[in-house]
Amino acid sequence: MTHTQHESRPYGVAPSGFRLPDATHLGRVRLQVADLDRSIAYYETVIGLRMLERSGNVATLGPQSGDNTLIELRAKPGVRAVARRGQIGLYHFAILLPDRASLGRLIAHLAALGEYAGMSDHLVSEAIYLHDPDGLGIEVYADRPRIDWKVTDGQLAMAANPLDLQDLARAAGGVPWSGAPAGTVIGHVHLYVRDLDEASAFYHEALGLDRIVWGYPGALFMSAGGYHHHLGTNTWAAGAPLATDDDARLLEWEIVVPDAESASHAAESIESHGGDVRREGNDVVARDPWGTQVRVVTA
Repeated sequence: MTHTQHESRPYGVAPSGFRLPDATHLGRVRLQVADLDRSIAYYETVIGLRMLERSGNVATLGPQSGDNTLIELRAKPGVRAVARRGQIGLYHFAILLPDRASLGRLIAHLAALGEYAGMSDHLVSEAIYLHDPDGLGIEVYADRPRIDWKVTDGQLAMAANPLDLQDLARAAGGVPWSGAPAGTVIGHVHLYVRDLDEASAFYHEALGLDRIVWGYPGALFMSAGGYHHHLGTNTWAAGAPLATDDDARLLEWEIVVPDAESASHAAESIESHGGDVRREGNDVVARDPWGTQVRVVTA
């Protein structure tokens, strides 16, 4: 299958015009934090990432092997931590582990550290939820095989069921956590928005993601290539303020497309739907209706 072809799937709704290629995936997330040393220590010790590079107020982190950047931290001293009720912008970014054995090992590691984590079985995946020192939301998860995903009324079935910790512990096989393994990637980003129709207009019709799950209360999930979601949007904090330059926040998230032609088509589609686009080489940079910045980059 070439990147210009799309699978025939029994679920989801394609945009009416431009559609992101099936090979689309996510790149790095850029976060604004108050204290670079504090954040590096957290992501290394608790999450198991490895610092790849540090220069001035910027550091990049990735898995324990390879040079794939997952997170770019940019420190701005004095920024406010995220309030408990959240702010329009980041709900969480999600680190996808390559297998559930790794998730089981991470859960045991967090228990040993005394770190609190929320937990949920989403049917398509198993997940834990954390907050970094600035209150930024993090999901770490492992996918179930696609063959096990269920379809209901044209959309994927997703839920928030209790996690089977005993079964995950068995999957871990008694092997201790040794940090995020090779194959760990950014799986999705989930955003607080004020209106799901506006979110759909920008991310589905303009940017070209498929609508995958729209029946979940207050939420809309979208993706490329039939994935359960590369992007979640929800209105669970619809009355909260917008994230600003004075807040710890998501500065930008990346969508990786196979070639420059796909990035160019994405730019044209956003512009045709009334959006503003900035071109930086082959990169395409745009903002959603609430100011959250997304960068389309070429693999």
